[in-house]
Amino acid sequence: MPDLTIREALIIDGTGGPAFTGDVEVTDGRISAVGTAGNASHELDGRGLVLSPGFVDTHTHDDGALLAYPGMEFKLAQGCTSLVIGNCGFSAIPNVAGAGGRGAAGGLLGQATDSFTDLAGYSDAVRQRGPAVNYVSLIGHNTMRAAAMGDERRAPTDAELARMKRWVTEAMGQGACGLSTGLIYQPGRYSATEEVVALAEAVAPFGGLYATHMRNEADRLIEAVDEAIRVGREADIGVHISHHKASGRRNWGMVGASLAHIDEANAAGADVTLDVYPYTAGSGRMIEYFNLDRISIELAEVIRLASCPAFPAYEGRMLVDIAEEEGVDLDELVRRILTAETGDRTICIHFIIDEADIETNLRHPLMMVGSDGIPDLKGKPHPRLYGTMPRVLGEYVRERKVLDLEEAVRRMTSLSCDRFGLVDRGRIVEGAWADLVLFDRASVRDTATYDDPQQEPEGIACVIVNGRVALEGGIHTDARAGRMLHYRRTSE
Repeated sequence: MPDLTIREALIIDGTGGPAFTGDVEVTDGRISAVGTAGNASHELDGRGLVLSPGFVDTHTHDDGALLAYPGMEFKLAQGCTSLVIGNCGFSAIPNVAGAGGRGAAGGLLGQATDSFTDLAGYSDAVRQRGPAVNYVSLIGHNTMRAAAMGDERRAPTDAELARMKRWVTEAMGQGACGLSTGLIYQPGRYSATEEVVALAEAVAPFGGLYATHMRNEADRLIEAVDEAIRVGREADIGVHISHHKASGRRNWGMVGASLAHIDEANAAGADVTLDVYPYTAGSGRMIEYFNLDRISIELAEVIRLASCPAFPAYEGRMLVDIAEEEGVDLDELVRRILTAETGDRTICIHFIIDEADIETNLRHPLMMVGSDGIPDLKGKPHPRLYGTMPRVLGEYVRERKVLDLEEAVRRMTSLSCDRFGLVDRGRIVEGAWADLVLFDRASVRDTATYDDPQQEPEGIACVIVNGRVALEGGIHTDARAGRMLHYRRTSE
C-alpha cells in the first residue's frame, strides 16, 4: 500500500507546462503514481489547492542554522524542501583548528562548536540533529582564504593557493555543488580574478558551478558581471550570479542592461544563471559596508538594524531615527556601533533596491529565487528569512502578474534543481523524490514584515520532504526527513 496519496489537486509539475487535476501517490519516499492513485495509509484532500514540487531556496546562509535550528521552521513554512548553503564565499567548511576560516563570517554562520573539518564531517553533525529539509553545499572562498592566509591583503603564495585548491577538490568529492565567492567582503575583496579562476578550475572536473556575490553591485555592475563571466570561461564551468541587483538610487534600472549583457554572453557560449530576492532591501554584516575613515552618509540614511548585540535597544530601528533621538551625527552613530566590542556582529538591513528592478529580474527566464536570509533569530531579521517564496507567489504572481504561476513554480523547482544538481527532484513525475508543497493559490502570501519579521506565511497547507509530511495545517510535525544532497548524484 502507498504511504501517502494527495487527491484531486491542481498539479503544477515544475516543468512550466499547464496545470492539470489529478492524484499523486507516494511510496517509500518517492512519487509512485501521478494522475490516478490507489488508497494509502495517509490521504490528503487536495481539492481547491495547488500541488507543486517543493521549493528550492537557491541562496541561503543556513549552514549554522541547520545545526542550531534543525527543525528549520522558517524555511519549511514557506514550502522550501531544499536549500543551497555556503553562499557569498562563507561556508561551514573547511573548519581548520586555529585558523580564521569560520571566524571570517563574523557570526554569519552561527556559533557551531562541532569539531568537524570537512563537508563529510559537517554532514554527519547535521544528520545527528535530524534536519527538517534537504541541503546541498557550496564551498566558500572567504572561508578558505581566511583559513589559509588570514586577512592578508595580498595574493596567496603557491603553497596557500594549492592548499585552497585541495579543499575545493575535497569538498567537491564529498558532494559540494561548486565554489562561492563574496568579492565585496573581507578577505575575498583582496583577491585578484586569477586567484578565483585557479580555484574555479578545481571545480571543473566535477562539472560544478561558480556562484558569486560579485565584486560590485552598484556603479560597476557590468564590470563585475564581466569578471564573473571571465571566471566561468577560463575555468570552463557554469556561473551563477547571486541576488542580482543594481544597488543605490543612481543605479536603479541598470539591471536591464546587465541582463542584456548576460544574454549576449550566453548566446556566445557562456553559461550564466541568476537568482533574486523579492524585496527592496538587502541585509548583511554592517561592518562590511562602511569605511570607518570615510563613512557614507547616503548609505547610513537607508539602514535599519536587524541584530545589534552591542546595543540591543537599537534593533528594528532606522539609524536616522536613532541619531535624531540621541542628538548625534549619523557618522558618529555608525562609528560607535561598529567599533563597539561586538560591533562586527551587527546585522543591518539596507533599503537600496528599486521595485521595478525586482520585476525586471523576475521576468528573466534564467532567474531563480533565493532568500539570502540571515538566520539570527535573536533580533529582528530581514523578513525574507520567513517570507520569500510566498511573497513571489502572492505579490508577484497573483497580485502584480509579473509571471504566471506555472513559470514561477518552474523557477523555484526544476530550474533550481537542475542548476544545483539535485537529482530526481523538482518535478512531479513517477520515480522522483516526493518533495512536495500543497498551497492555496488564492491566499498564499507572506506575513513577515520589517517590524514583525518572524511570522510564518499563510496559504501553505502541507509540505512533504522525502515522502514524509513535515508541515500540515500550520503544524510542524517534526518529521525531520531532510538529508544532505550530493551534486548530480542520486540520493539513496
